[in-house]
Amino acid sequence: MDQNSSDYLLEIKSVSKSFGELHVLKDVNLNVAKGEVVCIIGPSGSGKSTLLRCMNFISPPDSGEIVFDKVSWRSYRSKFNVLANLRYEKKLPQLRAEIGMVFQHFNVFPHMTTLENVSLGLQKVRKIKKDEAKQVATKSLEQVGLSDKLQVYPDQLSGGQKQRVAIARALALNPKVMLFDEVTSALDPELVSGILDEIRRLVREGMTMIIVTHEMKFAFQVAHRIVFMDQGKIVQVGTPAEIRNTQEPRAKAFLSSILE
Repeated sequence: MDQNSSDYLLEIKSVSKSFGELHVLKDVNLNVAKGEVVCIIGPSGSGKSTLLRCMNFISPPDSGEIVFDKVSWRSYRSKFNVLANLRYEKKLPQLRAEIGMVFQHFNVFPHMTTLENVSLGLQKVRKIKKDEAKQVATKSLEQVGLSDKLQVYPDQLSGGQKQRVAIARALALNPKVMLFDEVTSALDPELVSGILDEIRRLVREGMTMIIVTHEMKFAFQVAHRIVFMDQGKIVQVGTPAEIRNTQEPRAKAFLSSILE
């Protein structure tokens, strides 16, 4: 995919993140173009999931900048300005609606039906009235093949179906970017292909996506670019062909262990 700076929908600039003494992200830089599919790979503990959470401020970066759709977002928390913090917190739900995220562990509400799980965000974040929210939610659930599960509760769904609910919930908000964080790792093997097919459908529709995955074959099939991370840093970025044939020692060793 050809890119220039005007095409970037998401820019990560010198982002760092620590948890106590553990430095999880170290001066990370990455640009993502509109319509691009970027897959992030690397060993466990390399900072992949934390980077996704920084992108939509579920876990705000300690330093650096996230530029989304030409608007700069920093962690503006202040020890001295409570009102500024409140204004900052008030803006975050809108950002998170524009950058949809699907997690490894579904995060569906057990006391709500499938339809209620999807329509809730539309009412709370998009401020859509209940009846209209249900219509939008129904359409979103139809798109992921759950039109016959609208009134079903999560404990009656398989793991794959719960993950489809989570995808439908994010898509219902009409995001500009979708983040997927190891969305198949908690599923039984026979359910994985169905979820990967849903992501492939979004690829065909031109959705901008950033995907953290351990499904290497899938990553090499769908990605425009692949990012290899290790020890909190981006070590290499390239096309699938460039990464597959990498001579970078850490990336080469990782792929050799995975693709054997």
